[in-house]
Amino acid sequence: MSQANPFPRISVFPKCYFDELYGGSMDYLDWLRQAATLGAEGVEHYDGFIKAGVEPVLRVLRETGQVSSMLCFSPDFTHPDPDERERQIDRQRAAIDLCVSLGIRHCRTLSGQRYPDMTRQDGVERTVACIQRSLEYAEKRNVILCMENHYKDGTWQYPEFAQPEDIFLEILGRIESPFFGVQYDPSNATVGGFDPVVFLEKIKTRVVTMHASDRSLVPGATLEELRQSDGTIGYSAKLLHGETGQGLNDYDAIFRILHGVGFTGWISVEDGMNGLDELRRSVEFLKRKRAEYYGAK
Repeated sequence: MSQANPFPRISVFPKCYFDELYGGSMDYLDWLRQAATLGAEGVEHYDGFIKAGVEPVLRVLRETGQVSSMLCFSPDFTHPDPDERERQIDRQRAAIDLCVSLGIRHCRTLSGQRYPDMTRQDGVERTVACIQRSLEYAEKRNVILCMENHYKDGTWQYPEFAQPEDIFLEILGRIESPFFGVQYDPSNATVGGFDPVVFLEKIKTRVVTMHASDRSLVPGATLEELRQSDGTIGYSAKLLHGETGQGLNDYDAIFRILHGVGFTGWISVEDGMNGLDELRRSVEFLKRKRAEYYGAK
């Protein structure tokens, strides 16, 4: 499940332009040209950004000398309507096909939304069943599905069902396949109300890709002060999304653990909320950490 190279590679994801790219007010090909100036080794795609087909994307990638790292995809496998869950499986299969067209090996997957009247058991059963059926197709296409410890897709009404650590671990423990792993996001662990490093120790042998970002508290705020009744932190206005390496995440501990288990997958920078220079500095920071722990520039 590892890359052929002996160290992780760094890619970028345009979280800063998500609404514009998803809504179509910004040309995705323009973003890809900007991404080529940031010093990364790949670019992560979101299926909802690709509106004019794959060929124009492949053309710009060739022109700019970039490769695709992974596909960000958000299925809603917990939906209460069985017919809608079938549609979500079809969407996941289409995302797998998109990965093949783009030359991508890893596709992000999720559990689904935390619907108010849904029991924990129903949420787990729906998620496991839908992922297992999706994996049957992924295996045929040689694509690895990686479930992210996520907070909330930008198009959803409710937060992620598997946001709590214990639910995520239960689902992970019920699905054994060489085509299924974890997309680890340390910042989302903080948002979920649990320790990113402790969580990584529990999932380290299942991690195949990673999102790298960072969060910082506004002066005077504490995580305990922001904690909600369900134990999560959420996207509080007092928890700022900022430059990777300048916030709460302990990237020394993260790289030490990942190197210790031989992780060589993609690390995709998910920031730039304060401009592309911030995204560029985040890439540089991750390359320095990679050099420190893997000996790779």
